[in-house]
Amino acid sequence: MPDRPAGGITPDRVLVERMAAGDERALGELYDHHGGTAYAVAVTIVGERADAEEVVADVFGQMWRTAEQFDPSRGSVVAWLAAITRTRALDLLRARGRRARTIERAASMSDEGLAAPIAAAGNAPDRGPELDEARRLVRRSLAELPAPQRRVIELAYFGGLSQSEIAAELQEPLGTVKTRMRAGLEKLRASLGPLLEGAA
Repeated sequence: MPDRPAGGITPDRVLVERMAAGDERALGELYDHHGGTAYAVAVTIVGERADAEEVVADVFGQMWRTAEQFDPSRGSVVAWLAAITRTRALDLLRARGRRARTIERAASMSDEGLAAPIAAAGNAPDRGPELDEARRLVRRSLAELPAPQRRVIELAYFGGLSQSEIAAELQEPLGTVKTRMRAGLEKLRASLGPLLEGAA
């Protein structure tokens, strides 16, 4: 993982600042660093490689256009990238009428949950050992969650459902869904801390 420069400004933030100043090479460098991660997230949500590639192109286009709006106080560049990727991927699913199929797939996943789809994203464009390590850590962290907690996270982040919709889908009380979501996210934050801090 890249070293943090003096002053606490990360290499990713430097790239975003260069993008905001109109440096197109910085966009290429950011893609080289994180394009594979964006692809892995996108293909996990949309399920098809061609669609995932379209999502990634849209994501980096949006990052280029909105680089000057990036606010480091709200999270890392990687968190910003992940949020845009998730939004774009879910928009694509809705636009193409695939949302119901995604919900059904997430609701009926085996105990492995998202571990298998994320592993399958290994045929993403080669991004080297850092992407492999990030994918391994995410896969392990998801697999370690209790199945009920993992299910609500899958439905929320990869199915695009609100907590109320998840409660209806799983026929569980809303309070139960909220508790599972909170507990699952706390565990993910703890286990993914090293990855998020290193990529901040």
